[in-house]
Amino acid sequence: MNTEPIVLDPTVAAFTEDQQVSDLGTTHFIGIGGAGMSVLAEMLHEQGVNVTGSDRERNAKTERLEALGIQVAIGQRADNVRGASTVVYSSAIKPDNPEIVAAAAQGSHIVHRSDILALLMNHHDAVAVAGAHGKTTTSSLLSHILVHAGTGDLADPSYAIGGTIQGPDGQTLDGGHAGTGRILVAEADESDGSFAKYQPAIAIITNAEADHLDHYGTPERYCEAFVTYASHARGHIVMTADDPGALDVLRGLDDSVMHRTVIYTTHSAQMVLDAVAQAAGAAIVTITSESEQAGDGEERFTIDMPAALTGEAHAIPVSLKIPGIHNARNATAAIIAATLLGMDPDAAAQAAGSFLGASRRFQVRGCEKQVTVVDDYAHHPTEITALLNAARRRYPDAVIRVLFQPHLFSRTKFFAREFAEALALADDVIVTGIYPAREKQEDFPDITAQTIVDAAKGIDHEPADWIRAVDDMHTAALMMAMRAHHGDVVFTVGAGDITAMGPVLLHALEAHRENCGD
Repeated sequence: MNTEPIVLDPTVAAFTEDQQVSDLGTTHFIGIGGAGMSVLAEMLHEQGVNVTGSDRERNAKTERLEALGIQVAIGQRADNVRGASTVVYSSAIKPDNPEIVAAAAQGSHIVHRSDILALLMNHHDAVAVAGAHGKTTTSSLLSHILVHAGTGDLADPSYAIGGTIQGPDGQTLDGGHAGTGRILVAEADESDGSFAKYQPAIAIITNAEADHLDHYGTPERYCEAFVTYASHARGHIVMTADDPGALDVLRGLDDSVMHRTVIYTTHSAQMVLDAVAQAAGAAIVTITSESEQAGDGEERFTIDMPAALTGEAHAIPVSLKIPGIHNARNATAAIIAATLLGMDPDAAAQAAGSFLGASRRFQVRGCEKQVTVVDDYAHHPTEITALLNAARRRYPDAVIRVLFQPHLFSRTKFFAREFAEALALADDVIVTGIYPAREKQEDFPDITAQTIVDAAKGIDHEPADWIRAVDDMHTAALMMAMRAHHGDVVFTVGAGDITAMGPVLLHALEAHRENCGD
């Protein structure tokens, strides 16, 4: 009997470059109903692989997979992996999972989900999107552009996005699709270092502000991971120069990589060159004339493309339905990538203008008693700052109230002060209990919602009691509904299950329902 401990290391590549999808054999996904896993399972199924899976409970994704003919077991048991040649896990799965234990005992090839994505990238012209913020929006935008404006082999792309997309008339579109075209658009998750495996045709870096220090330990190691990711791109690197972390990544690129890099920025090309002298080897795209009309929320700007990309210098006007200068950056990255793939940049910009946003990104959930409720996935201080700045521009006369659920004890520990400073852009804040995800409270006994409130002491803000901690989010939502007045905007903010409080807020306000007006 094998008594060796089972080690799951997502940073170690499971396949060589010459291996094919056809080499996988019967492939079982543990947690197949997850956003990142389900699309990979579907793509393998579309390519003729015998796919099975399991999950703790049914959801819309497991039902879709079953409708395609994929066998899905509810509950995770050793019997589920019997006969599987390859067993796929995500970073949420631990070595003592019964299916992992059984897979190891029978000699299955145990691989991380990133290994399957890397294998699929070998069969497509892949665009991988990495960054501390903006991955989902940028990959969703590029997929939307290709779906609506792509022709020939740019049409019907495959995409693997860690979320859903806001469709027309309130419809929610799935974040994964196994298309027939040559392009695969995928989020490249940097949280566990696994994105270093990817060798995409185009690598996008939306920013590189230090995060996931529970894994990397230091900002320097985090930066090094992005330099490695960029160096693995087979073609172009598309990246911002608008945050200090990204500038550090640029400084770490060697000349051979820099000559394949397209830098986009809201600053001047000269400012980029002053900060990173070796950027002279890159193409620099500038974002100019940026503005947002208060009320309608349309984000307007111009992308100044250099002749190196489009044959001659070209100014491209863009008008987005999603607010904020951060989304101007995200859209610029997507439009540049579409151009590099062979699309007309004006057509790409026009298609971007009909994008309504990834789900949980400035998503208006409803309005009751003339109080608007908006949901957003922001879970890092920089994301919250961008969200609340966009909120101020869209709702310049409103009182902005925030129901914030921190995501991860470690992130709260590392960035408590930064969270407090970002939340201070709102008028009224309730911080709820921390969403643990993969972490445990006992490992961080002193870290709670009160940690952020304590960090806010000393911030000059009116009124003085602008922030408080209420551990139970349902109680917090009811309190916030009672505090809200006509014309206010309430945001539910965080990457956990705080999104469920949108309907709770609306229901609490409904007792005094009034029309929102035009």
